[in-house]
Amino acid sequence: MHSDLDADEAWERLRASRSDPPARANTGSRRKTYSAALEQAQQLFRAASVVGPATRSVLTFYGLSQAGRAITAAAWSLKGEDWRLDTHGIKTTGFHLPFPDIEIRTDPSGTQGSFVKVSEVLDSPVWEMDPLRLEDVWDLLPPNLRYPLTTRERLTPLYTVVGDGGVGTHEHSLLSVPVCDIPDRVIDAGTREALADFLASYPAVAQHESYVTTRALSLGPEEPPEYTRYNHGGGELVMNWLMPEGVGTGFDGMATGAERLAHLRTMTRAYAGSRYFLPVLGSMKRELHPLMAWWAVLYALSMLARYQPAVWGTLISIDTSRHAVPIERLLERAINHLPVLISDAITEVST
Repeated sequence: MHSDLDADEAWERLRASRSDPPARANTGSRRKTYSAALEQAQQLFRAASVVGPATRSVLTFYGLSQAGRAITAAAWSLKGEDWRLDTHGIKTTGFHLPFPDIEIRTDPSGTQGSFVKVSEVLDSPVWEMDPLRLEDVWDLLPPNLRYPLTTRERLTPLYTVVGDGGVGTHEHSLLSVPVCDIPDRVIDAGTREALADFLASYPAVAQHESYVTTRALSLGPEEPPEYTRYNHGGGELVMNWLMPEGVGTGFDGMATGAERLAHLRTMTRAYAGSRYFLPVLGSMKRELHPLMAWWAVLYALSMLARYQPAVWGTLISIDTSRHAVPIERLLERAINHLPVLISDAITEVST
């Protein structure tokens, strides 16, 4: 993770919002649901923080599910009774398969299930009967970057720097930022082709105009990308995008820092103060919202804990399971990260 997260501050913001709820949650039954759902969410998260992995996934998932009701209650885009949620809207199968291969599906778009409706207001896709493997969604979460479930090639979030050292405030015709956490397999290959193949799953990054090479910004075949390697593995590459036509209010039509930052925001997803390029999985038309990636993973873990308790007990056994520590770390981080993401999501749907 590249930013500090403060769950206590997030809960303070959420509690403060209940005396004057945002957007459509300001009146009537939506207001009552907003307040009650956030109270239940906070109590469930508090309970999750004092239990072990055996039940933490269940409490954390239901805390997030209740927060989803507050999100839809506040959403400007939902009118009439469309904000009400009924079923989960997501399902898991394949509990007999290895843990990373558990399958996750969603209800169809336009239905009232919680996952589908919250995805709708956050402009996040659903995938219906086209299953995603748990590992694929697990890898979308920034805190899981150092916790792979297998040795397969992964598609993980690519962090980018904003502010100081990132977009900056100067005027320029290009948006230029470092794209971070590029995996070793791409860097070791060292070719334009290997980078292009990797970026095929990251459409926003693949649309770049140029990047820093060992000689210049040229994209000649003899000039490979100039990566900066990290000591802990992986690395980064400074990449450049042309600004959209008609954008550029600075000197000589150059784009201002604010304009370039706004363009970067259209290509990335926010994660508690940081920005990430995320991969587009399977047949989806865009990337999952980070809150919905958390939702899918926690739902799968909670279903395992509830309906396959013996299997779950084996998975979280430190003495015998290589997945035990990654699961423990994920559930610990859920307690700290999710309140911030919930607060940010409510702001997102309310403005």
